[in-house]
Order: sequence, then structure tokens, then C-alpha cells
Amino acid sequence: MIEHNDKHDYPMNNEKVVYLKGLDAEQLKEILVEKGYQEYRAKQILNWIWKKGESDINRWSDLPASMREWLKGSFSVEILQLTDKRISYDGTIKFTFSLVNEPNIELESVLIPSRDGKRNTLCVSSQAGCAIGCTFCATGTLGLLRNLQWYHILDQLLQAQKISGKKITNVVFMGMGEPMQNLKNVIAAIRKMHDFFDIGYRHITVSTVGIPKGIIKLADELPRVRLALSLHSAIQEKREKIIPLAKAISLDEIVEALKYYYEKHGRWLTFEYVILPGFNDTMEDVTALVDMGNRVPAKINLIPFNPFPEAPFRAPTKREIYRFAGILERKYPYPVTVRMPRGRDIAGACGQLALLHKREQLKESQ
Repeated sequence: MIEHNDKHDYPMNNEKVVYLKGLDAEQLKEILVEKGYQEYRAKQILNWIWKKGESDINRWSDLPASMREWLKGSFSVEILQLTDKRISYDGTIKFTFSLVNEPNIELESVLIPSRDGKRNTLCVSSQAGCAIGCTFCATGTLGLLRNLQWYHILDQLLQAQKISGKKITNVVFMGMGEPMQNLKNVIAAIRKMHDFFDIGYRHITVSTVGIPKGIIKLADELPRVRLALSLHSAIQEKREKIIPLAKAISLDEIVEALKYYYEKHGRWLTFEYVILPGFNDTMEDVTALVDMGNRVPAKINLIPFNPFPEAPFRAPTKREIYRFAGILERKYPYPVTVRMPRGRDIAGACGQLALLHKREQLKESQ
């Protein structure tokens, strides 16, 4: 018999409630068979939840009425609660969600429509908070609150589609958290994005600060998924100053894992590079990046720093951005692009809105 452990059971109104979104097909089949229902009903239920996005059990019309009554009395559906939604002038939408069973824990998602209207990219969180502690990231100031289960990750996609009315075409794991530190749930969520939402693996990108074991495992499990490295400096000593984990993992180790991924994937990787003026935009940095590009085929995505309260860096000027980009374009062996920040007016950068909410809660409690 299946054990409904703390992955699925949560206290609510002093009772144990099993969340249907927290069950995969095999678990649901086992429960249904024990109750005397046919296995194929599991697929119907999961289609209603994930493919059709219908949380009202009364509307699951292809199920017998008696079965719907049993489901309503035995299970709950929703696991995320929308706590804030902000829409930018540029069309970007920032969502914060709390966990139904843990209302004090928030996570973020950002929906970024392309300017030509052909793509809707959702940036999802793999953790609530983050343990890495990068000095330029607002999420790092929150610390790690918890790993998200696969269904928390998948539900961000479902909720974003329902609330916005937009079909998600691309997913990037560039929200809160380090995906490689929660890789089991990330992989499970990606597979279900493909199955339930028809999102091709090559339209999904996982971004990591650089954890070799995770990079290799992802390459073995999902070689078609795209990989981005949060690089931010190709100089080991500088990287250690802004990314604490870099003191334990060298760039040489990361490069070897990236080569393995490239051999499996066969496509260029992406180096995400936040421009921190006066720190990582010098000629020394250009030389180091060129050397890195000669070792691993990767395009560079330059991202101007988006400041948050008490951040140790300032935002670069447009002149600084395009000066650095222009030098790189002339010297770097692969494409260099500038990703201008979206949603600045709605605290769109990773962790900013959750940090704002936390500060507001602290003020209210004083």
C-alpha cells in the first residue's frame, strides 16, 4: 500500500489532506485500484488537473458522480496560492505564490512575452530562497527556505497560464534557487512539462552556477534540454568574491563538465554574465572570457545588473553596457547578446519581490 508521507500529506484544519497535484500516475493508480476504480481513471484525473487546468472536481465530467464525490471528500487540488501579481509596462508579469500548507514560504515566477508576440517564456523557481548566496542576487539574501517538489515547479507553469491567459512556449529555470541542488525534482518537472504542456525539451533551459555532478547527471538524463552557466566572471579569484560556492568548485572542474554536456547535446551552451560595473567588465575579463569560449562553445548573454536594496553594486550605464559588449563582440569566438532587464518597474529580478514582501512582514511584526 502506498504511504502518504510528508511529500503529499499536509495538516489542514487539523486533518490530513492528500493533494492530488502531489501524486504521479503510478501513485494515483494504486490509490484508485485500492478503492475499486479502474487504473485508466488516473490518466483522466491528471489530464483534468494538468492539461485542462481544471481544479473544480465537479467539472470532471467524464468521471462518475460517485467518484467525484469521493475525490472531493478525500483530496484537495490546489497547492499554490497567488499572493501577488504585478504587470510591467513592457508586458512582463511577476507572480509570487505561497505554499498552501506553508503560507509563510513564497516563491516567484516571471512571465516574459517576446516583443514579436511569438513566444511566452516563463522563468520558474526550483527552490524557495537559495543557499548559494551570490552577492549580486536578491534571492541569496533570503537563504534557503526549502526545496520545491516537482509539482510545485509544474504548478507555477499551470498557474501562470491560467492567470495570464497566455500559452507558455518556453521555460527557463532561472528563478529562485539552484536547480542542481534539487535536480531530482527539476528533472521530474521537466518531463511532465513535456508530457502535459507539450513543451519541447529544447525549449527548456536549466541555469546553474556550476555544479559539475549535476551538469553531468542532467546531460545523461535530459540531453536535449539547454544548459546555461551563471558565469559572471571567467577569472577564478573574482568569481570567488561574488559566488561563495566558487571557493569549493573551480572553473576548470566546471569546464570539464560543460564539455561533457556539449558532447551529449551538440549545441552551444550559454554563459549568463551579469555586468557589475568596475568589477567584471575590464579588459582582463574580456581576455578571460575569450579563453573560456575557446575551451567550450558557448554564446554570451550579457545582463545589466538590476540593483536591490543594500546591493553591493550599482547598475551599469548604457554606455558601459555597450562598450563592454562591443569589445567582446570583436574578440569572442561566438555570439554575444545583451539582455536588457524586463520588469524593472515591478521588481522583476530574481528574489526582489519576495524580499520586498519579507521586509514588509518584518515591519508589520515590529
